[in-house]
Amino acid sequence: MPNLNSKASVLFVGTGTSEGIPRVTCLTADPPTCPVCTDAMRPGSKNRRRNTGLVVQREQDDGPPVNIVVDVGKFFYQSAIELFPRHGIRSVDAVVLTHAHADSAGGLDDLRDWTNTMRFAQGDEHAALLARGRDARIPIYLREMDLDVVSKTAYYLVDRSQMTSGGTVAILDFQVIGDDPFDVCGTEIVPLEVPHGPDYSCNGYLIGDMAYISDASDVPDEVLKRIADVDTLVIDALRTERRHGSHLTMEQAVEFAKVIRPRQTLLTDAAHGINHYAMNAVLRDPKISDGLDIQYAYDGMRIEIRVD
Repeated sequence: MPNLNSKASVLFVGTGTSEGIPRVTCLTADPPTCPVCTDAMRPGSKNRRRNTGLVVQREQDDGPPVNIVVDVGKFFYQSAIELFPRHGIRSVDAVVLTHAHADSAGGLDDLRDWTNTMRFAQGDEHAALLARGRDARIPIYLREMDLDVVSKTAYYLVDRSQMTSGGTVAILDFQVIGDDPFDVCGTEIVPLEVPHGPDYSCNGYLIGDMAYISDASDVPDEVLKRIADVDTLVIDALRTERRHGSHLTMEQAVEFAKVIRPRQTLLTDAAHGINHYAMNAVLRDPKISDGLDIQYAYDGMRIEIRVD
């Protein structure tokens, strides 16, 4: 791993599955029988989980911090309303997609709030944006296969001439990435291709000393070698025991953590079978974790990483 001299913070804007937690059908059951979904309605509950995603915030010497969002799922707007003001996130400078499923790309339309703010900025605010090389567009980094999907599901964002009303839509600049590392606002990001089911793949990413693998059914040997010396591992852990066709179980994720042995492992993409509090108590048992620091992350959790 290269010499990493700068610090960045990582905010978990979501740590749950596509449906989110709580599930409506659990809340409307008569009587309710799902303790996790019931608890998720309690203010401040760490069982409240929106679509999995991150914001990587990097401080700048000569201006406001740069905010790189990884995935904008169906609940991105809700996550931003709750978490961005609390954590001082005032811009979206770029978005990196892991794949084009709705729980990762379904919130692209909601980016209009940020592009409109830049588009209509005046005075000092406009000057500050220009000084940072910004215009009214937000760059979206994604694979060719994901752009093909977005071109169908959100065609008016890819080709704004297809708008059918007089309103505004997000102004996005789609940047196709391949297998090679790419630069986002001065931060190098390394794609990590992982299977997400038997006939589909998803990108994880190496960002500084953090490996982020949010949607995976396996972690190939070549990826394990690439992330062998990471400090922080964030990895998919949908549920316990029962295998899933396109996601890792908690047990599988723990086994990968034991191979990599990072300083900390944070589990994400959790379904409603995972009780945050009870499961983290289980994971603190050295017999389960092999003495490693392994815990489920939660929406609003913030950590520090090192970047180049």
